Amino acid sequence: MSKNKRAGNARPDVEKQTDYYKLKTKAVRDLVDADESNSPPVSEEELRQYHSGPKMKIADWVKILFIKAWFAGAVCFFFMWGLGPYLADQLDSLFVTGMALGIVTDLLTNNVLRFLEKTPGANDRWMMWPRKGFVSFPLNILHGYAVLFFVFVLYNLINLAIISVTGASDTVPLGVEPVLFGVFCMGFDMLLVQIKKIAADAFRRGPSGK
Repeated sequence: MSKNKRAGNARPDVEKQTDYYKLKTKAVRDLVDADESNSPPVSEEELRQYHSGPKMKIADWVKILFIKAWFAGAVCFFFMWGLGPYLADQLDSLFVTGMALGIVTDLLTNNVLRFLEKTPGANDRWMMWPRKGFVSFPLNILHGYAVLFFVFVLYNLINLAIISVTGASDTVPLGVEPVLFGVFCMGFDMLLVQIKKIAADAFRRGPSGK
């Protein structure tokens, strides 16, 4: 009698374990067979709840402007400061720096912007010559010289303005350093990019303006 009672009590436990393993087996099978066709849709808000990245999102245009300024500042650091003792003549220094600025733009800056693109060609509007190839290389070098020319003129205008106010003509009030040089280069770079965009839009519209 006691054996039958023990057997009767054990049977529900066995059935529970059997049902448990059936559920586990089904869950594993569903996981293996899951794909886009049989998976329920999940909203972006729900996915963001499980995202472990930083909560503060930096706008893409801020990243792009920072990258442009950073690479230009690096050119100033390595070429204007680094080669300054070996290039005593200012024209030689400007020639080397302008070429370095164009090469870095073509080989490094633009490639980083392409890497950050969410879709192919999304960051082309931030580049003066976005197409890769042998044609963009000399054009970016010319663009580097143009940017450097405007930066050089801006430095001179700022120093002349400071000297006219302070009267201290025996010193250079604002010297060239990587941070401000990078910001100036980024500003003139984007100015030329916008001028090119406006000119291209006007050319496409034609004389009629349509």
